[in-house]
Amino acid sequence: MAGISGAVLLLPFQMSVLGFVGPAVSSTNLVFNIVAIPSGVYRYLRERRLLGSLALLVVAGTVPGTILGALIRLFWLPDPVRFKAFVGCVLLYMGARLLLDARRKTAGPNDRRWQIQVVEFTWRRLAFDFQGRPYHASTAAILALSLVVGIVGGAYGIGGGAILAPFLVAIFGLPVYAVAGATLLGTFVNSVVGVAFYSGLSVAPDWKLGLLFGLGGIPGMYLGARTQRFVPAFWLKAMLGLILLTLALGYLYSWLHAAV
Repeated sequence: MAGISGAVLLLPFQMSVLGFVGPAVSSTNLVFNIVAIPSGVYRYLRERRLLGSLALLVVAGTVPGTILGALIRLFWLPDPVRFKAFVGCVLLYMGARLLLDARRKTAGPNDRRWQIQVVEFTWRRLAFDFQGRPYHASTAAILALSLVVGIVGGAYGIGGGAILAPFLVAIFGLPVYAVAGATLLGTFVNSVVGVAFYSGLSVAPDWKLGLLFGLGGIPGMYLGARTQRFVPAFWLKAMLGLILLTLALGYLYSWLHAAV
């Protein structure tokens, strides 16, 4: 619903419940994205709420970042304790940002003007109309942010969209209803690149586990995209923010306990 792949929650599940903490957990997480995301993207595309120009910028910035992030995961964060601390920091940021942004006023879900109309897409600016309101952002800023996000997402194993969506909403002021499809599509492309890169470095994912997660995620992604516009943005952000903060505090506590 929020343009954030379920992989951001599956990775903690794999680490804490299944005991899967090696580098391959990141590539396995990306397999879930490859299998599950297309159903959600299809729904956004069908409703004409897939902002293709934004998706293009996301892919252009996050693909090279994903490769760098995979290298960081393999050579700088192979230790499970250190990686849990990294995961905790990522989740802490995302949860806090979503909760802070939940107070922003957004268009209500009863507005029927859901189609996105691109007004301008140049090397300087992206502008579009949605629900009767104009929105715009710097293309250079989105590219730079996408690169940084790709690095973090590649190391985490979520494709980057989960981190980028809160930024686009909170910092650039873009509506969550309009960016969700684009960030999911960007996450899908980056997941393909990430799995290929990890496999090339002999860190192949657990394909059976990834496929099982993905098969369960297919209807979840579709239903999330289908029902998103009927749920107020406040509840989307607040619910997800609380989940992420809880997970973050758990991982950071585990890291501090191990350090002491």
